Amino acid sequence: MPSTLPEGESVPADGALPRTSLEALGRAPFGAYVHVPFCTVRCGYCDFNTYTALELGEGASRTTYADTVLTEIALAQQVLGDGGPALETVFVGGGTPTLLPADDLGRVLDALGSTFGLADGYEATTEANPDSVTPQSLRRLRERGFTRISFGMQSAVPHVLATLDRTHDPDRVPDVVGWARDAGFDQVSLDLIYGTPGESLTDWATSLDAALACAPDHVSAYALIVEQGTALARQVARGEVATPDDDLMADMYTLADERLGAAGLAWYELSNWARDDSARCRHNELYWTGADWWGFGPGAHSHVAGTRWWNVKHPAAYADRLASGHSPGHGREVLDDETRRVEQVLLESRLHDGMLLERLDADGRGAVDALVADGLVLPAPLDGGRLVLSRSGRLLADAVVRRLLP
Repeated sequence: MPSTLPEGESVPADGALPRTSLEALGRAPFGAYVHVPFCTVRCGYCDFNTYTALELGEGASRTTYADTVLTEIALAQQVLGDGGPALETVFVGGGTPTLLPADDLGRVLDALGSTFGLADGYEATTEANPDSVTPQSLRRLRERGFTRISFGMQSAVPHVLATLDRTHDPDRVPDVVGWARDAGFDQVSLDLIYGTPGESLTDWATSLDAALACAPDHVSAYALIVEQGTALARQVARGEVATPDDDLMADMYTLADERLGAAGLAWYELSNWARDDSARCRHNELYWTGADWWGFGPGAHSHVAGTRWWNVKHPAAYADRLASGHSPGHGREVLDDETRRVEQVLLESRLHDGMLLERLDADGRGAVDALVADGLVLPAPLDGGRLVLSRSGRLLADAVVRRLLP
């Protein structure tokens, strides 16, 4: 979630969508995102829409949160009507979703299933911190219908975790992965962060080796970004910690791609590797391919057939809007064809499956030969009408996109 909400046109009090979007619903896969904004500690690098208990004050409670989300699910049914597509994916993120009782998360999944239906072979993911689960809670999550779990490992090196304000013991990660396997989860994913101030290439190799020792189905490895307004940004501004080094981060990405690839995990998006196609995060693929999803919770973003909207940020304001019978939507935009084309270039170019060349205008197509000559784009997929980045191109993905969208 972004730290600030963009401006846009107002959302009707009943949340109604444009007729053109409703008519197109079902032409693309449909998913649901559920944002759980609670954390025990605010990590210094994080600019997500999350809150500790002391930050929330009155009107926002973990004990009532699931019921509040159920109210938005009922609103979504009114807006979308009956007969819409079944949910291909559900993703519960945060924050730390597993700070809520497993049965509360199960009630939300049940409500989504009874309201929209869950497609055969659906994927239902919850994020979790290693110190927020037990063997019992994981078994209960699996019993309630979750199929996939993503653990926020971030690092296996204590001083790196300390800089990130992460509270879990790195030795707990193999335990929680084993508990998730025992509970019967179909897929287990680990999230890593590289480029933390003070992290060496050796530290990063230690984290990669520790993650691979757990034999995950999926690994996400994200470059640390120093977001304005975070505690980490203030530390950098005061000179207390160094700004992440771009060259070192490039070496870290290369090392991740080499070690993960050697272990049988293939990249399918710039920051994501999977054991095979079935282990990809199908929900995130909805975002990258411009499909449809409804985002439930404070600050959550949604997209349905060219209409994008976002909810009010604070959990209390979110609950108040729904309690008064109003949509929690803060603003929205209806995307024109050119905006959608530009976003397709931005997102699809990040994928191993590549971007359709037909997305490019004449200027963009004119840049392709030079990108191949520079070693940033693979030549072979072009014959199939797709542009695929080389590893060097992945390291310079933003620069490639600027050349494709001059």
